[in-house]
Amino acid sequence: MSIPDKNNQIDPMTRIGVRKGLTALSPIVVFLTLYLVVSLCSGDFYAMPVSVAFVAASMWAILTDSGKPLAERVETMSKAAGNPGIIYMIWIFILAGAFATLAKEIGAVDAMVAVVLEFLPYQLILPGMFLAACLISLSIGTSVGTVVALTPLAVDLANTGGGNGAMFVAAVLGGAFFGDNLSFISDTTVAATRTQDVAMNAKFRANLRIAVPAAAVALIVYAFLGWEEAGAGLAGNTLPTADGSNALLLLPYLLVIGTAIAGINVLTVLVIGIVSAIVIACLTGEYTLLDLARYMGDGAVSMGELIIVTLLAAGMLGVIRSTGGIDFLLQQLTARIHGAKGAKLSIAVLVSSVNVCTANNTVAILTVGSLTKRIAGRYGLSGARTASLLDTCSCVTQCLLPYGAQTLLAAGLAGMSPGDPWPYLYYPWALAAMVAVSIAFTSRK
Repeated sequence: MSIPDKNNQIDPMTRIGVRKGLTALSPIVVFLTLYLVVSLCSGDFYAMPVSVAFVAASMWAILTDSGKPLAERVETMSKAAGNPGIIYMIWIFILAGAFATLAKEIGAVDAMVAVVLEFLPYQLILPGMFLAACLISLSIGTSVGTVVALTPLAVDLANTGGGNGAMFVAAVLGGAFFGDNLSFISDTTVAATRTQDVAMNAKFRANLRIAVPAAAVALIVYAFLGWEEAGAGLAGNTLPTADGSNALLLLPYLLVIGTAIAGINVLTVLVIGIVSAIVIACLTGEYTLLDLARYMGDGAVSMGELIIVTLLAAGMLGVIRSTGGIDFLLQQLTARIHGAKGAKLSIAVLVSSVNVCTANNTVAILTVGSLTKRIAGRYGLSGARTASLLDTCSCVTQCLLPYGAQTLLAAGLAGMSPGDPWPYLYYPWALAAMVAVSIAFTSRK
């Protein structure tokens, strides 16, 4: 990675030409045009299947990687798709699908819905899901674990009252990134503070001034929408009530939420949930082991498109990285910086742009971390503010990406298109607005 000198110029020996850089980034343009633009113009996020958009963008990425044999280009894409981090996510997808379907079929999720509705009016369920996601993600430090724990419950609660499932999923996604951004044990917090050599509590205090007002705005919006949803959706619907005979069915879901909050690895959490659901289903005598195996198999298969999209996205983004797309972004976004506000803006745009190209907020922070530290030092920015910018902007971008792991996982568990929750993601937009305000109007560096 080339670093600007004190005149903010890139070493000409390592400079990437505009034509080469734009060509390297063009697969993302192809994907966004085919998926987002078509979906937005048609008003239907199912109009263009996300897998088809990624196939076309991946084929274009291979074409842009010119000057190499075809086999070598495909190998570059395949190595990126086979990255251990990607395979780890696929294991999560498979186990999450198996547990979600198994818990649904044996009645565990329905029993949990009945208990929640027993203690909380339906009008408060939507803001309640957002608040629960905020608190759980803050406790466990992972947005993926929060999505796994809450999405099935959110969807069933929405369906029970005739509500908008996409809105409930969006509330979970937004809350999940609240904790991902603030938690002391989040990988993004660790990456941001270590790359900037700053204490976690200093970064936490800087983050609070941005994240808490944004979360308050989102909570108010979801509370208002939740009241409207209840008024429109509950007419003619009879909400379930808790049944003491179903108390045992709560255990698998309570174990998943409890072990997630305890900070146990998400794969272990899902295995615990699956094993407990199998044991309880067998104790009821209503299901055979073959029935339960079929439910798990159906759940795993239901995640097939999600797995395909994950592999295609990782492969395409790997080609973009290898052809210099990320280095070109770094070069262009650091070429003209003027003053402290310009430096803060460049850091925000830099980490967000790289996040778009990697679909991983931790990787984006690590990619630009050393360069960001150089920019901060040159313009007198505090390490806490810089770390906060890196973490917050990467979380905003990751939450809004339709091909981000968290959105893909939530959509797969909810049985909807990855674009469906997008119009209801109020928290990341409120957070982005707070970042803009902090850059424009905060005098402290």
